[in-house]
Amino acid sequence: MDNNKRPETMERINSKALAEAFINEQIKEIKEQVGDKKVLLALSGGVDSSVVAALLIKAIGKQLVCVHVNHGLMRKGESEAVIEIFQNQLDANLIYVDATDRFLNLLADVNDPERKRKIIGGEFIKVFDEEAAKLTDIKFLAQGTIYPDILESDGVKAHHNVGGLPEDMEMELVEPIKLLYKDEVRVVGSALGLPDEMVYRQPFPGPGLGVRCLGAITRDRLEALREADAILREEFDKNGLAGKVWQYFIAVPDVKSVGVKNDKRYEGWPAIIRAVNTTDAMSATIEEIPYELLHHITDRITHEVPGINRVLYDLTPKPIGTIEWE
Repeated sequence: MDNNKRPETMERINSKALAEAFINEQIKEIKEQVGDKKVLLALSGGVDSSVVAALLIKAIGKQLVCVHVNHGLMRKGESEAVIEIFQNQLDANLIYVDATDRFLNLLADVNDPERKRKIIGGEFIKVFDEEAAKLTDIKFLAQGTIYPDILESDGVKAHHNVGGLPEDMEMELVEPIKLLYKDEVRVVGSALGLPDEMVYRQPFPGPGLGVRCLGAITRDRLEALREADAILREEFDKNGLAGKVWQYFIAVPDVKSVGVKNDKRYEGWPAIIRAVNTTDAMSATIEEIPYELLHHITDRITHEVPGINRVLYDLTPKPIGTIEWE
């Protein structure tokens, strides 16, 4: 039997009872797999890694070592929020690594999206190996791989949880939610007692803003992207769209056009808004955002974010376009 293929008889997890049955089953399997050894987990603070963390804490407690790597490609305030929630509120065994310069230096002048993903994924493993070397009995690497990651890694993209792993990696993988779709992961998260703001937090790719700062990443364009994205999220929160739209973000391509500011012509980048709804991440529809709000967001971004002089709205569903641009 293919352990990476969801059984046709597997019931869709859409209730607390089914989620609890899944949790109990996974706790048993995790204990059998891990024994008394320690597990290293990449804790981004997203839904998938948070649910995996909660499952592992429930199964093996302090044997879990959570590592949050700030690769410089996080959203504004993201790393600070991870530390606050997991270390201060949930008392997780958390190691924080600021590897911003390390990642951005490796990514300098890299244009190809697949190469960017593999550099980021590969460097993550190196960081984890370095952290593991400082600890004892680290034999396992836990990941928040979910089923669409596995499906899409077959010819569509090299997912950070699938395509970026080196063949000689010494740690054995622990992937307790790899056969679940995103909506099922949320149900399981709620059953585990995670707060709603964490369970319903929108997904964020492992390569982070690295796949939204399109083309070769530069620090100035990355910072513009981070600030524009923060404005979008703030306005969606204010206007009741945060809970209505499954995923929304900004992408900034490496393209400049002429604009006017302070009565002078200048060149700036466009900020592209992406807002989609989906249940399984395999297909997605476009959310219709009121024009009045789009105008307001455009005004804020073009006036508050240095380097951006246009705002566009992506109207392409999936298929034909993927959710991420890269």
